[in-house]
Amino acid sequence: MKPKILIIDDDEEIRTQMKWAVAAEYDVAMAGDRQDATKRFREHRPQVVLLDLGLPPNPNDTTEGMATLSGLLTLDRSAKIIIISGQSDRENAVRAIGAGAYDFLCKPVDVEQLKLLLQRCLFVSGLEREYRKLQVTDRPDMFEGILGSSAPMQEVFKTIVKVAKSSAPVLILGESGTGKEMVANAIHRSGGNAKKPFVAINCNAIPENLIESELFGYEKGAFTGANSQRVGLIETAAGGTLFLDEIGDLPAPVQVKLLRYLQEKRIKRVGGRTEIEVDARILAATHVDLSKAIQEGRFREDLYFRLAVVVCKLPALRDRGGDVLLLARDFLRHFAAQDGREGMSFDPRAELAIAGHPWPGNVRELQNRIQRAVIMADGKRIQCEDLEIGEASGESQAGTLFSNGTTVDVSQAGGLKEARETLERELVSQALERNDRNISAAAKELGVSRPTFYELMNKLGISKD
Repeated sequence: MKPKILIIDDDEEIRTQMKWAVAAEYDVAMAGDRQDATKRFREHRPQVVLLDLGLPPNPNDTTEGMATLSGLLTLDRSAKIIIISGQSDRENAVRAIGAGAYDFLCKPVDVEQLKLLLQRCLFVSGLEREYRKLQVTDRPDMFEGILGSSAPMQEVFKTIVKVAKSSAPVLILGESGTGKEMVANAIHRSGGNAKKPFVAINCNAIPENLIESELFGYEKGAFTGANSQRVGLIETAAGGTLFLDEIGDLPAPVQVKLLRYLQEKRIKRVGGRTEIEVDARILAATHVDLSKAIQEGRFREDLYFRLAVVVCKLPALRDRGGDVLLLARDFLRHFAAQDGREGMSFDPRAELAIAGHPWPGNVRELQNRIQRAVIMADGKRIQCEDLEIGEASGESQAGTLFSNGTTVDVSQAGGLKEARETLERELVSQALERNDRNISAAAKELGVSRPTFYELMNKLGISKD
């Protein structure tokens, strides 16, 4: 099959010229305005888009073009969008790249240059797809890009597999930073509509007076500044999934309209008179106590029951056992490679500190601290000071630290020495298990020499077999 591309330009002659220039190698779709472009994008699912920023109804400015860029990237973040601009529009083209476009070409378009850029886009797109596949298939401790081998996360993975087969709404609960949007994405990708749009909105990040028009769209003239019709996010997610993050902060009037949509699968744009049938799956998430919000009259009970057909509860990082070190090492590899500092590792004391820290900000906090540590570390070894957390005895007095459920409480363990030995024993034992009792490999993973690893085994009473 030929790779698919979409050409968006209000000039029919230019569209046709570009189409015939590449039609031999590509399956080409065309559109002349934002609404048609969105429709063609959903139907065609192109890997590459050629976009002119000057689109009707205001072809002399970039408002519609930038809105189209934003809308298409919302539908598919991996799409490669090439801006086609006039020489005088170069500054706006550069601004579009800052907003997510892949590259730009100046008019009149050089056909050979266009073909080379299309080839490069498809090559990069292919690499990205292969990388995403490898992330899923080469990691037994990873599910749809989510890392976790602990029992609580395995339960989450089982829930994702079950609910992905359905179109029922799912309410995802968990503390801030536990990965609620990642779980929503995993549900979408695991289901039958994986190739359809996944649209996410943070209900807490949109001003109260704008959230209704963002979700339901509006008609031209609906309010001051509504110079053209705009499709809302529910329509944008048609056939796919709409993820409503921080649903507990949704204003009461919008709760009523969302409830009606969940009941009837119909919406009415702001200022509109006709109802529009839209089929989008709703996934919602919150870190607030919705039961309390219902009692206080801040959240509708009937909406809660519509959203919570299935409830997926995410564990806090402190309750995920050995996942904390699994995630820490994965983040370290990622950020070290990103900064050109491959080969970095954690000092054993830093690993003890990571295992013992309570992580109130959950996975997001862990990720941020390790990114900072990679930047601040003087050498190849990450120290406690680089992470800005104390050793295991410091900030956390107790906590479930490992996937087998071991809990270390300094007050109960008889003091710091005993608690530290318990932690060391778990680190050494798990390193041996992960490396099939290969002592050299286990020592390398913990960042110690083979003789030091032997000494630790003897001190902690761990058998070589």
